[in-house]
Amino acid sequence: MGDPARGPGDAVNEFARELEGRLATLREQGLRRELRRVESPQGTRIEVGRRTLLNFSSNDYLGLANHPALKEAAIQAVGRYGAGSGASRLICGSLAPHHELEEALAAFKGAEAALSFSSGYATALGTIGALLGKDDVLVLDKLVHACVVDAARLCGAKLRVFAHNDLDELEKILQWAAAQPRATRPASRTLVVTESVFSMDGDLAPLREIVALKDRYGAWLMVDEAHGTGLFGAHRRGVAEALGVSGDIEVQMGTLGKALGAAGGYICGARALIDLLVNRARSFIFSTAPVPASAAAATAGIRLVQSAEGASRHARLAERIGQSRTALASGQPSPVPAATAAVQAPAHRAADPTLHSPIIPLRVGPEASAVELAAALRDRGVFIPAIRYPTVARGQARLRVTVTAAHTAEDIATLASTLRDARRAVRAPS
Repeated sequence: MGDPARGPGDAVNEFARELEGRLATLREQGLRRELRRVESPQGTRIEVGRRTLLNFSSNDYLGLANHPALKEAAIQAVGRYGAGSGASRLICGSLAPHHELEEALAAFKGAEAALSFSSGYATALGTIGALLGKDDVLVLDKLVHACVVDAARLCGAKLRVFAHNDLDELEKILQWAAAQPRATRPASRTLVVTESVFSMDGDLAPLREIVALKDRYGAWLMVDEAHGTGLFGAHRRGVAEALGVSGDIEVQMGTLGKALGAAGGYICGARALIDLLVNRARSFIFSTAPVPASAAAATAGIRLVQSAEGASRHARLAERIGQSRTALASGQPSPVPAATAAVQAPAHRAADPTLHSPIIPLRVGPEASAVELAAALRDRGVFIPAIRYPTVARGQARLRVTVTAAHTAEDIATLASTLRDARRAVRAPS
């Protein structure tokens, strides 16, 4: 029986006090986060708290999130198909815009077929869970995105992690996996998962070497091109295309946000892979289908990326990346931290050094110091939130600068000078 001395609402109040204590601990550790209401479309300038801030935090790399073609595609889809899809796609929610998106994705990525998901997070959870079970082996780069880590926990496979971009350790793990008893598990059911561009450091995976290793030991490879799609390769398909290994990767993952300007996630690959995911990916099967406007906008984004305008935006982004790297390097007490572009490793482990990502990490270290620097920048009109644990390891907090095609050379100069001023301000004695 319950405690008769407890009155109505006492349990709820105790629950709230417990959570308030946890939040206080986060605040003391410099880890408490808050939502900042944005009153404008995505762009190089956003309205936050009644102020206009120069924005260097968005993943809208090609400046498509507010592009007229994507907005018009979304409007047309709403007009024809309504605001919502009504059901999961295996019931009655598989609308024409979803199929058109997947046809465009497959053609864009040079794959047999594609499947779209409501988010990149759902993509990883559904795909890894559909491919692996408790008798299988899942091998992850230590710095893969949280969605892959959570998928690893849920799928129940034997998990092994190799140090970031460490090919020697990866090979040792693959040797171990290949030597496991095969009575219940085919040798091919070892899956390696990495990103093409790592989101917090901006460095690239050595995909050529990883492909060679997974082929040597009979493993599968899943590559998340979330921060590579639209930015690398002759057709802007991603780092795998730029390095000439697209056809050697079993599972190609990516997002419809970021460079493509919309929202959602996708898998591209063999027709059999897509058919299996339709039947086994729980995050796909048991979710209401994405809204038709989102699918239509993503399709417009794919087409734009492949157009002459897309090529022009891509060239402008490359120019801005070079300008940013130079400006930020000259404004720091030491060179821009490693991993602003290619893998900082021996030559045989490095990705193509001519490939540069638009992600430039400014490592600070202590969480409280990163929050202080971000606030100093915001006070001076520049928006770059602090990145802290658990997004990155404890004590490795940073500000992550992301450059877009929509930024100007003047914006970059403003960023560099404001950063110098903010650094001086937070180091000054109180």
